[in-house]
Amino acid sequence: MWAIILHGGAKTIRPGEELANRQGCLAALKCGAEVLRAGGSSIDAVEAAVLALENDPTFNAGYGSALNSDDEVETCAAVMEGGEWNVGAIAAAKGIRNPVRAARAMLFEEPILIAAGGARKFAEENGVELCSQNALAASGEEAESEERSHDTVGCIALDGAGQLATAVSTGGLEGSPAGRIGDSPQPGCGFYCDNEVGGVVFSGDGEEIARAMLAARVIHALDGTSPDGAVQAAIRVVEKIGGEAGAIALTPDGRFGWEHNSSHFAVAYEHSSMPHPLVHLCKQEEDEGHG
Repeated sequence: MWAIILHGGAKTIRPGEELANRQGCLAALKCGAEVLRAGGSSIDAVEAAVLALENDPTFNAGYGSALNSDDEVETCAAVMEGGEWNVGAIAAAKGIRNPVRAARAMLFEEPILIAAGGARKFAEENGVELCSQNALAASGEEAESEERSHDTVGCIALDGAGQLATAVSTGGLEGSPAGRIGDSPQPGCGFYCDNEVGGVVFSGDGEEIARAMLAARVIHALDGTSPDGAVQAAIRVVEKIGGEAGAIALTPDGRFGWEHNSSHFAVAYEHSSMPHPLVHLCKQEEDEGHG
């Protein structure tokens, strides 16, 4: 059995952008599912899926990232595997074409997080493609701040060997201070993964997610409740401190969970016994049987 779930960010999807979000999530899901269907690893699957989302300017990750207060792009990304809890993450990185590739390259290194110039240097030394700031910001320059505020992307996958992996990537907040780092590259905050318990990935108000350590809350809750129940409880926590977020979860037996208190949260998922993948722009669509 294998399973995969991904999201395109907790945000508001403007009228006319629904199709781009649906198609973008489905295309990324297909990239990850093809890896799993061929017997590949969950690590390869989440990297492939997030790479596709980074290459799609519909999403605030990789190409099309938001601009900070210095009119520059600073990206964050992370990859984690659930067997030995290895983590690879980069933060406030400039000029890395696909941040998830740099995070993947760090996965089995001793450091779990490298920031700013150190992240770019690591990427260059490990053959990860670099680019100019203008190349990354090409489609982000005209984006309004409200639409690019929470647009982190993420993925969780379970492979046929029972291994779980998570990946996240974000272009950050429009107009944020240079060097700002949110929840996305921090394990226990924006993501976590444990083969015995499950995996979780968040998107939303990074400071509130990090202060509440939402990913850690979900992992602890998964021991005694359903994946939907675990993420719903975490969303209630962030609501108490005025935050907005969305979360996806996946258990070792292939059960999905997701919830959000943002206007939209594009989510796509598939497992080996489903007749076809599903995609929804909000939880209500799933509840009503659409998608």
